[in-house]
Amino acid sequence: MTKKVTMQQIADHLGVSKYVVSKALSGKKGVSEATKERVIQVASQLGYFAQNSGYMKPIKLGREEEEKPNSDIRQSVLVLMPNIRFQTRDSLYWGRILDGISKRLEDKGIGMVIVMEQNAETFMHLLNPEGILGMIGVGEIASSMLLEIHRLGVTTVLVDHEDPLIPSDTLFANNYDCMYRLTKHLIGIGHRSIGFIGNVRYSRSFFDRWNGFRGALEEYELWNGQEHLTQLDIMEHYDEPIKQWLLRRKKLRALPTALVCANDSLALDACKAIQELGLAVPEDISISGFDNIDDTVRHSPAITTVNVPKEMLGARAVDRLLERLDRPKEPLEKILIAGEVIYRESIAGNK
Repeated sequence: MTKKVTMQQIADHLGVSKYVVSKALSGKKGVSEATKERVIQVASQLGYFAQNSGYMKPIKLGREEEEKPNSDIRQSVLVLMPNIRFQTRDSLYWGRILDGISKRLEDKGIGMVIVMEQNAETFMHLLNPEGILGMIGVGEIASSMLLEIHRLGVTTVLVDHEDPLIPSDTLFANNYDCMYRLTKHLIGIGHRSIGFIGNVRYSRSFFDRWNGFRGALEEYELWNGQEHLTQLDIMEHYDEPIKQWLLRRKKLRALPTALVCANDSLALDACKAIQELGLAVPEDISISGFDNIDDTVRHSPAITTVNVPKEMLGARAVDRLLERLDRPKEPLEKILIAGEVIYRESIAGNK
């Protein structure tokens, strides 16, 4: 029989007191966000949450609150999108998802409250669970913040993010299938040396896109352990690290004939890096992106990409939240919204 994981074991692993672990896991004040994140991470790794299902049960509203059919206090949806990793309303990707959420809620006569707070403790001071129907989380959100929200019994749907500690419905584009299809197309037009650019640990979407790329190469026996640029640090522009990586590949006489990028911003930076090396797209290296942001069609040459129906992701998240509120005991769903490969001038056949 597996030995039970205790708070003391978590404390010993981190070199802190059991008191600190207890406060972090119970959501009480007096523990820094950094410490709380470390406690949650280690507790998850050791299997603490898996054996403590009761810990994950949300607080239920009392019967008095549940039996107010004429009450109009719960008429807004909270949209949480912490301002991290360029997740902003002005983003050509995240902003479109917010547009989809806003439009669908407006059509249904439901209000929206957008919160971009990153700190769980500050956020909890702002949150009034009595005043919201539920929450839609957009993009990456810290586990500590999601745990606090879950404790309050707030029904949650996550878009482009999932957390193994949080029972919730999730929505993604079908990232694997689209990247698999795009990579197979490059192979079909003659490319045999294809590189991938994108931090595979950045998000679940990037990880799925990486796996779709790798799956296509393996199917055609083109996977040979070659170097890919998969561990980029988080920064605003990537043209310099991409250029340095290409220079290393050039010295080894191993320049790829095509680059598959995990999103459009990386593809645009890759085009700049290639140009700075005196090479041309697609004559020397073909380039593809993912997401279909507006800048890809304006670029010269226009970038081949995958159209992610961003507004539909947001709208469908609203639909799923309302369905969940209406039928709370149904099994959780992971919904994949179909994307479409858009072929443009940035790729060409390789003879």
